[in-house]
Amino acid sequence: MELDQALQTFIMESRELLEAMEESLLGLESEPDDRDAIGAIFRAAHTIKGSGGLFGLDGIVAFTHVVENVLDRVRNNEVPINADLIALLLSCRDHIGMLVEQIAADSAAKPDHETETTGIMLLNQLKSYQAGTQEQSPLPAITSSQTKPQSQTAVVAQSGGTVENDNWHISLRFSHDVLRNGMDPLAFIRYLDNMGDIVHIVTLPDAMPFATDMDPESCYLGFEIDFHGENVDKATIEGVFEFVREDCSLRILPPHSRIEEYTQLIDELPEDKIRLGDLLVNCGALTWNELDEALRLQSLNAEFGCDASASRDSGNLGQILVEQNMVQPELVDAALGKQKLAKENKVQESKLIRIQADKLDQLINLVGEMVIAGAATSLLAQRTRDPALHESTSTLSRLVEEIRDSALQLRMVQIGETFSRFNRVVRDVSKEIGKDIGLAISGAETELDKSVVEKIGDPLMHLVRNSMDHGIEKSEIRLQRGKPAKGTLHLNAYHESGSIVVEVGDDGGGLNRARILAKALEKGLVTANQTLSDQEVYGLIFEAGFSTAEAVTNLSGRGVGMDVVRRNIEALRGTVEIDSREGVGTTVKIRLPLTLAIIDGFLLGVGSASYVVPLDMVMECIELSEAERQETRESNYINLRGTVLPFIRLRDQFREQGKAGRRENIVVVQYVGQMAGLVVDELMGEFQTVIKPLGKLFGNLKGISGSTILGSGEVALILDVPALIQRAVNKEAQQLAYSQTK
Repeated sequence: MELDQALQTFIMESRELLEAMEESLLGLESEPDDRDAIGAIFRAAHTIKGSGGLFGLDGIVAFTHVVENVLDRVRNNEVPINADLIALLLSCRDHIGMLVEQIAADSAAKPDHETETTGIMLLNQLKSYQAGTQEQSPLPAITSSQTKPQSQTAVVAQSGGTVENDNWHISLRFSHDVLRNGMDPLAFIRYLDNMGDIVHIVTLPDAMPFATDMDPESCYLGFEIDFHGENVDKATIEGVFEFVREDCSLRILPPHSRIEEYTQLIDELPEDKIRLGDLLVNCGALTWNELDEALRLQSLNAEFGCDASASRDSGNLGQILVEQNMVQPELVDAALGKQKLAKENKVQESKLIRIQADKLDQLINLVGEMVIAGAATSLLAQRTRDPALHESTSTLSRLVEEIRDSALQLRMVQIGETFSRFNRVVRDVSKEIGKDIGLAISGAETELDKSVVEKIGDPLMHLVRNSMDHGIEKSEIRLQRGKPAKGTLHLNAYHESGSIVVEVGDDGGGLNRARILAKALEKGLVTANQTLSDQEVYGLIFEAGFSTAEAVTNLSGRGVGMDVVRRNIEALRGTVEIDSREGVGTTVKIRLPLTLAIIDGFLLGVGSASYVVPLDMVMECIELSEAERQETRESNYINLRGTVLPFIRLRDQFREQGKAGRRENIVVVQYVGQMAGLVVDELMGEFQTVIKPLGKLFGNLKGISGSTILGSGEVALILDVPALIQRAVNKEAQQLAYSQTK
């Protein structure tokens, strides 16, 4: 069971890493020199490979290893970033994602034939970037003059022992007993020469005694060596002297150009390496032997009265490393900075916990039942008229409301993650249709319910693809119209009137009103004598089978999609509207509820039935006098402080047969700047509403968006306020048009 949970964690983390990898790759198209993005891509591949190895996922490990090698060469400036490489790496990212999803479906299953074929094809393409055909060596080639003896390379003491050029500097002092122990010092120097070029060597006789005190079996010489070798590191050079390490003092100073490289490697190390010594060893700036020697010196310092609390991770160790010319101060500072960042991240990670979505849904359902039970308790307390019980239930209701808000907040996620997925869509589709299109995202931090985010993806995909295919013109047409050659697609989100608004806009040619109307007449959707507003005309494109495309493409033109968009949005209790200006562009606005679970409602009574209106849509309540009731008997609007307010009698709307109340009230509701009134018999106050979806049998019921259970156990219907407002406004407009024709 624990292994299964660990594997699920690997799958979830791999998905997140692949999303980040895709985002960084797309960013490289506009900023190919972004070193942070390149580092992020490499780390994502490296982490997936390492984690996959823990579970024996050989297919993922083998493929990702090749990708990682190419990314490593990119990171080291050996392979240039270009459009072809980015496209290849995006395909590799997709292939790794496919391998991960197959593991998620069946961890024991092998990749299918199509997946294997794709992997082989991608590996063959990656070979060209491994073979060195596009290599750009970060080190300058050594000329013949550099291989000849020259003046000793200066060592910059103030930088902690860094040579001024791109040669390694090796300071070597043999012990007096090295010859007695059977070792030939010159043999090690000759072996070093086989690994590269000894650019310069100076023999130091400073330890030579007077001739009378000289021992022929002792070694008194030291050497200062400038060495250049391709693809060698500090550990490799130290390995040359492995068998004589006990009989020599060895200091290896890296080329000056290596400091930046080491610093970058420290920044890119996994954050599970947080000890100072480990960080420096893993980046290659320090060897294990040097670390052991520094720790020994640190232990001696502590033993002889220095800071006894000094540890392997302390700044004291860094000071020793610098004083002994083992590493540069800049690298110690970089490692300490990485160490601090890693510790902060670990503290931050400890505050987070992963929870499965179904467990969260179960919690929301239980909170909903608690809200219903709390309402029933409050109702009983009111009937008993016991002040103490009423006070207790009031406290309970307040706590239930706070729990409800906290539980709902757990499901709130930022829409930016959904928006960012369209970077890849816009890139791929624009190349497919031969248009230059960019994506602009705003409002990514806007939060909404996770269940809404999951269901909004498909409608957004239809709208984005339609905007790219139909809305944005080709570059040559845009230039003729005085527009930039590159089109722009906008994704935006913001909160408004208790709802979330998601906009999909473009700066294309806009909708052709005349063509839409002509097509609607042809299909019999409207009649020739109908007078339609722009909004009503544009709304016709959401009718099933409606399309004005002159040609069918892979993306659109079949009249399938926009009707699905509206149906899916309405299923979320949302609305969709279009604002378009011909030649300027089109914006599609989707309005959605913030949550699909629990809302604050206002309870209304009509006859024997109860209805609920979302509280944030209620503006005010007005009691109709007897005179006003008589005046409005034949009309559907009233004068509200000098403004015409259309209204709907819910008794007539839902054919309520129950006994009418002694008085009537108008509940003024507002949505998207439009106001209307709902005439009801009774105002029953605020009410926490747990939304229950209607069954398929009532899917096409107009004016109702769901149901809820009252504290009494009765069922109340939740009103679809946008639909009712639109109905009232349309009815008032029809009456006005009819009166003008008479």
